[in-house]
Amino acid sequence: MRVILADDSVLLREGLTRLLDDAGHDVVAAVADAPALLDAVERHRPDVAVIDVRMPPTHKDDGLRAALEIRERLPDVGVLVLSQYVEPHYAARLLAGSTEGLGYLLKDRVSEVAEFLDALERIHAGGTAFDPDVVRRLLARTTHADPLSRLSPREGEVLRHLAQGLMNTAIAERLHVSLSTVEKHVNAIMDKLDLPHDPGYSRRVLAILRYLES
Repeated sequence: MRVILADDSVLLREGLTRLLDDAGHDVVAAVADAPALLDAVERHRPDVAVIDVRMPPTHKDDGLRAALEIRERLPDVGVLVLSQYVEPHYAARLLAGSTEGLGYLLKDRVSEVAEFLDALERIHAGGTAFDPDVVRRLLARTTHADPLSRLSPREGEVLRHLAQGLMNTAIAERLHVSLSTVEKHVNAIMDKLDLPHDPGYSRRVLAILRYLES
């Protein structure tokens, strides 16, 4: 297959180039930053692009953003993202779209030559290749449901007003309901958010903080 490598580590680029050459694949470009990657993919239209998450120019998520752009503009190009650490947020962003021809591996997996080459082959064939550690972290995230999802639409509306600094009487006026109704909603919100009954804390403030964190 025709492959483009994108990583700011010269050693990793050279090592992967040699590994792929030995396996009979063609490295059509090896670049060190996201802009060069996008240019190379546009010119060479590879079968697969192997991309580091954190690359120049900012050394943050430039590689990931380039990978997402490639997925949008050239969906026939397979994408294998490499990361130094498990970063479920980045993996989740990739999974938000189609998963055909997509992979996300930790860089440690590259040392497992057979596993790395197998991942490339699967991506080239339109399959997926996700690191087991990344999958476990993603599953762990999905099992911790957003506590705000437990709230009814009306309770969510009351909580939004609480976060705006309104007192119960003002909320009752805004929603055209009785004060006792608002108080019942506030109590239900605090119970559904599992806020502690501790005299040292304001449950109202904790509810607002939970809303702001969501």
